[in-house]
Amino acid sequence: MANTIQPPRSYDNTKDGVKYNRNSGSNSNFEMFGWLFMRMSGIVLVVLIFVHLYVNLMVGDGIQAVDFGFVAGKWADPFWQIWDLAMLWLAMLHGTNGVRTIINDYAEKDSTRLWLKMILYAASAVIIVLGTLVIFTFNPCPSGAEAELLPSFCSA
Repeated sequence: MANTIQPPRSYDNTKDGVKYNRNSGSNSNFEMFGWLFMRMSGIVLVVLIFVHLYVNLMVGDGIQAVDFGFVAGKWADPFWQIWDLAMLWLAMLHGTNGVRTIINDYAEKDSTRLWLKMILYAASAVIIVLGTLVIFTFNPCPSGAEAELLPSFCSA
């Protein structure tokens, strides 16, 4: 008695009554680059996140020091703005690519797959744009604000 392994759903095997329609694969290397991006961005993200956690939680007064003033002081330095920007972009792109892969694996209809990916890409773009704007337009001491509303480190 020989055991046989059934072909995957993407395999077109009409003699067994299984026909799973997927768009024919293109000759591009997009999936390979997506796979490589996940590995490389994962390595870089581990470094970015652990340095972020170390600086925010271990250096100085620890977690008690993380407040509005801490973030304002950190983002006053362009190095930390770029660091946090890289962390934001890589995390969002890494997560988006992972969810894109899950959508490709589990959404059976082409139209469902298209709409889910459109929503995913739109949400990711909004988060990346808003996060980037927050990082680069953050001003803890806006001009024209009332002195009692400003943090203590701002000069009135």
